[in-house]
Amino acid sequence: MSYYVSPRFLDKLAVHITKNFLQLPGVRVPLILGIHGRKGEGKTFQCELVFEKMGFEPVMISGGELESPDAGDPARLIRLRYREASEQVKVRGQMCALFINDLDAGAGRFDSGTQYTVNTQLVNATLMNIADNPTNVQLPGSYDATPLNRIPIIVTGNDFSTLYAPLIRDGRMEKFYWEPTREERIGVLSGIFPTAELSQQDITQLVDTFPEQSIDFFSAVRSRIYDEQIRDFIHKLGVEKISKRIVNSAEKPPEFQNPNFKLPHLIEMGKLMVGEQKRIQNMRLVEEYNQFRTFNSQFGVPSTQVNSENPINLQNKIEPNSDGKKLPIEVLEQIDYILSSSYRIGLEYADKRRFKTGSWNSCGLNSNESKPNIIQGIETCLTEHPQDYIRLLGIDPIVKRRVIEMIIQKPE
Repeated sequence: MSYYVSPRFLDKLAVHITKNFLQLPGVRVPLILGIHGRKGEGKTFQCELVFEKMGFEPVMISGGELESPDAGDPARLIRLRYREASEQVKVRGQMCALFINDLDAGAGRFDSGTQYTVNTQLVNATLMNIADNPTNVQLPGSYDATPLNRIPIIVTGNDFSTLYAPLIRDGRMEKFYWEPTREERIGVLSGIFPTAELSQQDITQLVDTFPEQSIDFFSAVRSRIYDEQIRDFIHKLGVEKISKRIVNSAEKPPEFQNPNFKLPHLIEMGKLMVGEQKRIQNMRLVEEYNQFRTFNSQFGVPSTQVNSENPINLQNKIEPNSDGKKLPIEVLEQIDYILSSSYRIGLEYADKRRFKTGSWNSCGLNSNESKPNIIQGIETCLTEHPQDYIRLLGIDPIVKRRVIEMIIQKPE
């Protein structure tokens, strides 16, 4: 099976890796390339395909390895793996790279509830130090004066705004936002579904049927198709015998024929999976439970008086007026409350696809302006994004945390 490598992705990685192995006089080359984007869009897999195409195997670190009960272990691990990659260049005589997967999950700070440990600080400081001195990376307790080979560092993540700001500055990290286009998604699916299983026309129609889904959704659909044959195999053999038949069995492993990969069947399976996604998004039970707890603790309402069929919703959601500009009285009252509480005002928008994934863009509202200018800025944002979700934010400048989120526009 031949997998698709995006030319845009290949170009970015190949240029960054090659540039770090060249001697460019008077040019400061960032050591780190940060690839970020929505979950499930194939960032890690595309990186692995590029590494394979360039003919080398990277030294890898998972974001889960960047925390430890012993302070200093993750920072030492980064230095050790970097030196290991440098040694591979010398021994094998070929390129190498340090690949850190899901960096934001291991070293990011998502909100005030995320614990900022000593290891988190040391990981950020270590990566900054390596980016500034890539040929002089020492292990704790020892010193080696021999210069190391410069090793490019590739990191992936979903939201780099959670990382330490000096680490992601342009001199140290070059950023690459990966959001595959329609043509790139079709190309990736051509690798997931070979021509013998699905024609190019069917692949295009499948992508257009689920335009808001990430790449891993289609891979999961393909995997789901095999469930029917496995279910028949279990029912035929018997649930009580399945363990002995598969694990440590003297018989050869069971074989399965190619399942039904016809387009209508794939679309049907995909719609079932979309329904499961929406059910999770619509339930949001943890928010409901937390809202009940906050409401009860504030007003002394016994939990038995809360009607689960008609839950209390503390987040106002307001439809825009018919003219699309004049703000409802509820929004004006919320603005007054935010300003009177000495909070900063923020404004964000997202289209239907990004709204489902929680990926918002800033409207660029200046919270230092006067109230009339703030209102005018909000009305301008509503006018410029009539088909997007727009939400108003109240931000506590002391703890730098959002304390109010209010959706003031929803698409029709």
